[in-house]
Amino acid sequence: MRWTLVFLAFAAGSVFAQPNGILLIARPGMPDPNFSETVVLVTWTEDSSTVGVILNRPSVRELVDIAPDWPGAADFKQPIYSGGPVMRQVLVAVFESQNEPKARAFRVLPHVYISMHPGNLEPLLAQAPTRMRLYAGFSGWAPRQLEAEVDRGTWYMVRANEDVIFRKDTAGMWRELVEKAKGSRTSRGSPARVAAR
Repeated sequence: MRWTLVFLAFAAGSVFAQPNGILLIARPGMPDPNFSETVVLVTWTEDSSTVGVILNRPSVRELVDIAPDWPGAADFKQPIYSGGPVMRQVLVAVFESQNEPKARAFRVLPHVYISMHPGNLEPLLAQAPTRMRLYAGFSGWAPRQLEAEVDRGTWYMVRANEDVIFRKDTAGMWRELVEKAKGSRTSRGSPARVAAR
């Protein structure tokens, strides 16, 4: 039930929210195999839940396997990434746009959005923008759950940027960002402070 509520909030996210994209970098030794050696792009919903996608887990799945009835699915050859352990049958897009999406989306950076709304996904597939990535499933935390994990030393945190979000070769991304985060003051903040709206 909790993930259904997160899903609904995610699908109905407002593009008018302030950009608040953060990268979570799993600390070495992360015990949860769902997130071991991952880099996760996250943002906050209106109810203070946290949602996002894993940036560095390309999969062997194809779009036609997930959404066979979507126009253009058979022709889409870019890799589909594993976005996280929640609702792996749901398609999520992270994309760059100079204009606000017509359907519901979260703004994670000034011109970068995350959405699972078909009203955004179908035009994206038809236009195939240069900076877009598709994910199967997403990652989610209940209110205050992520803050507790950060306090326990589970994650580093750094601010998101377009180069990392749309990086084509994600091999080595996790290790590079661990090294970057070790000396970052951002990694010692809390999600609430770092991502204040």
